[in-house]
Amino acid sequence: SSSSSSSSNPPRSRDFRFCVDRGGTFTDVYAEVPDAANPFRTLKLLSEDPANYESAPREGIRRILEEVTGVAIPRDAPVPTERIEFIRMGTTVATNALLERDGARSALVVTRGFKDLLEIGNQARPDIFDLKIERPSRLYERVLEVDERARVLDTRSRASDREAASAASAAADDDGAAGGVVVAGVTGEDILVERAIDLEALRPRLQALLDDGIKSLAVVFMHAYAFPNHERAAGDLARSMGFERVSTSSELVPMVKIVPRGHTASVDAYLTPCIRTYLDAFLSGFDDGLKDVNVSFMQSDGGLTPAGSFSGYKAILSGPAGGVVGFARTTSGEADGAPVIGFDMGGTSTDVSRHDGASTGFEQVTETRTAGVTIQAPQLDITTVAAGGGSKLTFRSGTFRVGPESVGSQPGPVCYRKGGKELSVTDANALLGRVSPAYFPKIFGPTEDQPLDIDAVRRAFEAEADTINFELGFDGKDDSKPKLTPEEVALGYVRVANEAMCRPIREITESKGVETAAHALAAFGGAGPQHACAIARALGMRRVFVHRFCGILSAYGMGLADVVAEAQRPFAASALSEDGRRAARRASDELRARVVSELAAQGFAMDDIATETLLNLRYEGTDTAIMTSGGERRHGADGGDAGVEFEFDFEFEFDFDFVAAFGERFRREYGFDLAGSRDVVIDDVRVRGVGSASLLTRVPVDVAKDDEPLPEPDSVAEVYFEGGLEWTKTPVFLAEALKFKHAIRGPAVVMNGTATCVIEPGCVASVTEFGDLSIDVHLTPAAEREEDAETAIEEEKDEPTPEEEEEDALYHSPDAVQLSIFNNRFMGIAEQMGRTLQRTSTSTNIKERLDFSCALFGPDGGLVANAPHVPVHLGAMSSTVKWQLDRWNGSDERSRLNPGDVLVTNHPSAGGSHLPDITVITPVFRDGECVFLVASRGHHADVGGMTPGSMPPFSRTLADEGAAIKTFKLVEGGVFMEEGITALLTKPPDGGPGTRKLRDNLSDLAAQVAANQRGIALIDELIDEHGLCKVQAYMRHVQDNAELAVRDTVREYASRLKRERPTASDAADPEHRVSLTAEDKMDDGSVVKLTLTLDTRDGSAVFDFTGTSDEVRGNWNAPPAVTTAAVIYCVRCLVNQEIPLNQGCLSPITIVVPDGTFLSPSDGAAVVGGNVLTSQRVTDVCFAAFEACANSQGCMNNLTFGDDTFGYYETIGGGAGAGPTWDGASAVQCHMTNTRITDPEIMERRYPVVVRRFAIRDGSGGDGARKGGDGIERAIEFLAPVTVSVLTERRVFAPRGARGGGDGAKGLNTLTRRRKDDGGGGDGGGEVFEDAALMATSKSALLKAFESVFKVDLNKRGGPPPLRALKAGDKIKCDSCRYLC
Repeated sequence: SSSSSSSSNPPRSRDFRFCVDRGGTFTDVYAEVPDAANPFRTLKLLSEDPANYESAPREGIRRILEEVTGVAIPRDAPVPTERIEFIRMGTTVATNALLERDGARSALVVTRGFKDLLEIGNQARPDIFDLKIERPSRLYERVLEVDERARVLDTRSRASDREAASAASAAADDDGAAGGVVVAGVTGEDILVERAIDLEALRPRLQALLDDGIKSLAVVFMHAYAFPNHERAAGDLARSMGFERVSTSSELVPMVKIVPRGHTASVDAYLTPCIRTYLDAFLSGFDDGLKDVNVSFMQSDGGLTPAGSFSGYKAILSGPAGGVVGFARTTSGEADGAPVIGFDMGGTSTDVSRHDGASTGFEQVTETRTAGVTIQAPQLDITTVAAGGGSKLTFRSGTFRVGPESVGSQPGPVCYRKGGKELSVTDANALLGRVSPAYFPKIFGPTEDQPLDIDAVRRAFEAEADTINFELGFDGKDDSKPKLTPEEVALGYVRVANEAMCRPIREITESKGVETAAHALAAFGGAGPQHACAIARALGMRRVFVHRFCGILSAYGMGLADVVAEAQRPFAASALSEDGRRAARRASDELRARVVSELAAQGFAMDDIATETLLNLRYEGTDTAIMTSGGERRHGADGGDAGVEFEFDFEFEFDFDFVAAFGERFRREYGFDLAGSRDVVIDDVRVRGVGSASLLTRVPVDVAKDDEPLPEPDSVAEVYFEGGLEWTKTPVFLAEALKFKHAIRGPAVVMNGTATCVIEPGCVASVTEFGDLSIDVHLTPAAEREEDAETAIEEEKDEPTPEEEEEDALYHSPDAVQLSIFNNRFMGIAEQMGRTLQRTSTSTNIKERLDFSCALFGPDGGLVANAPHVPVHLGAMSSTVKWQLDRWNGSDERSRLNPGDVLVTNHPSAGGSHLPDITVITPVFRDGECVFLVASRGHHADVGGMTPGSMPPFSRTLADEGAAIKTFKLVEGGVFMEEGITALLTKPPDGGPGTRKLRDNLSDLAAQVAANQRGIALIDELIDEHGLCKVQAYMRHVQDNAELAVRDTVREYASRLKRERPTASDAADPEHRVSLTAEDKMDDGSVVKLTLTLDTRDGSAVFDFTGTSDEVRGNWNAPPAVTTAAVIYCVRCLVNQEIPLNQGCLSPITIVVPDGTFLSPSDGAAVVGGNVLTSQRVTDVCFAAFEACANSQGCMNNLTFGDDTFGYYETIGGGAGAGPTWDGASAVQCHMTNTRITDPEIMERRYPVVVRRFAIRDGSGGDGARKGGDGIERAIEFLAPVTVSVLTERRVFAPRGARGGGDGAKGLNTLTRRRKDDGGGGDGGGEVFEDAALMATSKSALLKAFESVFKVDLNKRGGPPPLRALKAGDKIKCDSCRYLC
């Protein structure tokens, strides 16, 4: 739109367009201007410079207007707008406020019982090896719990609920205002309103918040996605009382899952006031004509929205989203339809994203985690890794490390002349000549007018090289160990940084079932083009794109984005039924009319509006929903004007087969399909409307004539390259001097504003029509030579060739850089196996709770890398693999492993933990020889046994716990042996009950096979790239490196303890050894005793558990593998640096566990509790010996319930122990587990339960100078007859404090029974609740919903072995209660 000028002169056209990216440090501006000779301007200025301007974006606009028009615009005068067509802007204001916790004062209004829900979240801790658990602080200051409750009714809810509610409903309003009524929810489901909200009771509590200065509110009620009435009423009340921002979760994100929805509402309440303040400051500096200018802001989903609609929860990715739009819209055509990876490398982090070249849309996700907060809203799928120009460089335990710490902006890299002493990636590039002071702004030093300081960088790297050479023993006297030069050190760090940035690229592609090498790489950001060629080569990519405006692509992308309006509603219907599809079509019609009206109101003509219907689909019984698009549809001009009811023929959209599209994408991403076996459920209907806005005009560059040579280089620089080239004279070209069709052969450097593009040797860059660089990436000569050498080695296998002998000698000593790279690669293989397993599994335990681990092993069964998934699995699988190798070591084909074989096992005596943890092992063959093995262990939903879920608390033998498999070829010669594994699972040889969930077992086993196959493919790829000899050599080197790190840690601890505790010196060798003891008890009195001996000389440690109690008749016996896992976990925590989890960690460690104790029980002993209870006690004892921290909760709080048709399992978190310098974290998974807990709304929707309370148990953590973390209170009501099992500890002996700190509170299990009261009450009867403490740590009860029948099996309790002579004073473990008598 345009407006008339207020002057007497005729109005001029609106011929300025501004696109702005306001970042944390710099603000970038791209402007289209009315200048034929130069139709655009770019500008970069500091985001904060209060001495010169109030708003950087407005100042940038003012400067460009002033320059182009020639009319002076004083800084203190309103900026004229008469010639501005649009202003589009992205900003990191919201992100920075979230990261720095600098948002508005706010409060949370939540359903009673859930005051701590958002703080607890999913219970997982961010770093499983960090004893100092740091969780982001909450966003809200105060919490108001409200007495209101609604829940979804299903067929298993008790009949009396429905009968009573139906009677009440007849006399109630439709909105359930009276409480105790059934109403129709937004989803179409029946909603029981148990308790209506009392607004008058809420009013004074809200007023108290206002009186205290809190004016921003988040309202989050259970099941508000389906029944928003209570939230809406509370929100209306708060607004009427004067709250400035009220964010109701059901209005913002009407989707199931209260935790992410609640976080989203709290983020919006916290950030939106900050955004409004910032926007007001920006907009207030323009003249009154701004109302006629199209001012819009970039949202996290890649679409623009008017300033008035820009809110906090949609602004988190506002800045990065512009870059994604920019590379997607400008590279798709150049890539010939191939998918593209966006690689945006900045100062402290790198953003990685993906665009499918065949699609016009963007890849989005509906749930992400930023700054410790889960946000549920449509957002571009952007993965961030803590590796950027400012990432810190360190050398530790023989390896090069890059990040995750940053040197920060103050003082910053060494080259910034701000007194920085710590080297960064930017410093490494500066030393190597890839960042040139001559082309970098002179803004450094005290006066901010000096160039980068290369001399200081060289001195710092010389010192770093001296340190590294000394630690590695490189003195220059041995020709086989020449000293590393400063340049080699810098290049080594760059190569390690490149590998760190490759990992998220592999993740974002392979997690979607697509090949990384099939993509092109679009590099932008300040540092991206410096690393692009090397990263593309490492990933096997053949094409790199560097945009003409790569340094400000996020700003440029704003000008290529469309305006977006969206509407969504929750749903609950089958996509396979005609009724479900018809209802979804009606919902789509309503939502489409809403978004079209919204876009039309912004001035878009109907021809410029397109809509897209998306259904959020999932298979019944899973939580893996996929937002499935029905394609985009444009609307004709006959749709009417804004504000008019629209009527369209929507049959086009629903002629589209959503189910088929969903199935295809499900198969691509997860590797299998459930079609035909499960219903397809519609969870949400969403309509996305797009208003095609005016886009920037891409400006072509001049065309080079056929015989026109490249321009003369602007300069020739010395740049350091690998592959034997070292310092090389390298031409430096200015981007503006290049023309279309010019080709530049590497090595070369192209300066593009403040961005440097390094074209490496072997690469060729072509200039495109619009001045971008399209770089063809080829193998380096070094890589080709390595490939040729490998071919030569493969040709002769009988006798060692000279090449093999030479290569053996070459790899006998590790290269520190290669060691770091292989550390990353091995760990990356294990992590990608885990992602494959999560994608392809079907059970909740693996796919959603993440109760699994993946690892790779050497041919001897020694652990090479174990992805840090579940700590209790760490290191334990090595025992399993070694047992299998010994078992399958025969001479004939039937008794040995062959290509195409896959093994399965879960037996404790074969290296297993407990029976639900099934391990699948696959050997990796190369020329008929087993060169590696891969394995995956997952917790299966059921493997038989006495109770659903296979976690019986009262088991006394292994047969009580389910199917036990020592070894079986699950796949033999490539054939899946379904009949054999089915027999083992359903009819265990010991005669015990078989699995209740065979279908899930088979699906998850197939997923484990697929995960192993993924690992094999990646190992083959690594061997093809580097050669078998080198890969196996570095397999040994990474194990040696982990051993070195552990020995260093043990020496450090032993020396410190020797100084602090002289009495701890070992009697046998007091000068060099320290001996420590610790013990603790299980709740039945069984003792875990540890004598820990540390050696200050060789860094060895002996963990001797002699003195531990005998095997018990209960199920808290723990196989040796569990103790091994606990020890390796403790050691890894104490090492406190990034090392791979491998066999080297255990090389300095000796573990002594006497046979016959409950840490090394007999073959048929019950062990289900050992994995989940005893493992925690062993861990507490180990840390107590080291005095590393106080006891944590010491239990996994296992809860299972179910019947013959379903089973549910969860572990409930608790308090973490305090340390010498930190308080313990509250309500978190501790030590040996880190599994997620199911969202309360999902749990209630799927199972016949109501979660009544899920909160922090305040004051339970124990007092001291450093307080222990508080535990959790969890109350669950059952609505149908189920069998419930509780397997817990720390109910008798409290978690102990350390160094004089107080003990934590003991746990408590309580059963509340509801029964009818037939008399005695004034109303003639009613319901009475009775509490009974479950005195033992484990019970099994058949709960018949709300009846007085309550059966508890107290007779099948554990006790000591019966054949033990008793004498006076002995304590006896009672068969009925397991307490000491």
